[in-house]
Amino acid sequence: MKDKSIIFFDIDGTLLNREKKLPESTRRAVGELQDAGHIVAIATGRAPFMFKELRESLGIETYVSFNGQYVVLEGEVIYKNPLDAKALDRMTEEALGNDHPVVYLNEDDMMSNVPEHEYITEGISTLKLDMMPGHDPSYHEVKELYQTLLFCPEGEEQQYEAAYDAFDFIRWHPVSVDVLPKGGSKANGIEKVIDRLGLPADRQYAFGDGPNDLEMLSAVHHSFAMGNAADKVKSHAKYVTKDVDEDGILHGLQMAGLIK
Repeated sequence: MKDKSIIFFDIDGTLLNREKKLPESTRRAVGELQDAGHIVAIATGRAPFMFKELRESLGIETYVSFNGQYVVLEGEVIYKNPLDAKALDRMTEEALGNDHPVVYLNEDDMMSNVPEHEYITEGISTLKLDMMPGHDPSYHEVKELYQTLLFCPEGEEQQYEAAYDAFDFIRWHPVSVDVLPKGGSKANGIEKVIDRLGLPADRQYAFGDGPNDLEMLSAVHHSFAMGNAADKVKSHAKYVTKDVDEDGILHGLQMAGLIK
């Protein structure tokens, strides 16, 4: 199909609504894209194990996870960018002294460096995963990690930003920030997929709503911010569609002319 396009979707606030549910209009729209021969992909800050059920239910085999650090194309891992292990070890020790718990993530699982903490419960519960991290303070010493969650109140991440230039810190919750390899982004992960597929810019689309979507929305030729996105996010997109709870994905794809 010479007109085949690829469409990248963020998950939270984009594919999934505020209740972490998939709107039926979104499910149908994704199916229409696939029936027309387009490639539907996910671009998320989540770990692969956190959206396995979603991608299986939608028949999606291409995804950019951990905000670009672990990339899969049609079921094959094509790119991995793990965190600096030595810097993570130092940061973990400092965070422990500040009563800032850490959750380590790889493609299969998540482990906390403390048995339990109210910040972890508060933050992870908003993802509605029906699971909490296990406890393994040495997990980062034996596993290759692509993202870490640092749990601290707003503003307190600044001390880590100043001390650890190997990492980027992106807040996603009032008590938690993503810790990523420096310069890592969804845009970088998407580039790995595009390099393999060779699709031209005008056949690339992306939908997102959050701060970790800024680079993606700026880089992808046809970028759509959800109506529920903050103004800063909207300013990085070419187009703005409706709210996720107002059939925003369906509306945006119709705007793009990809479905009727």
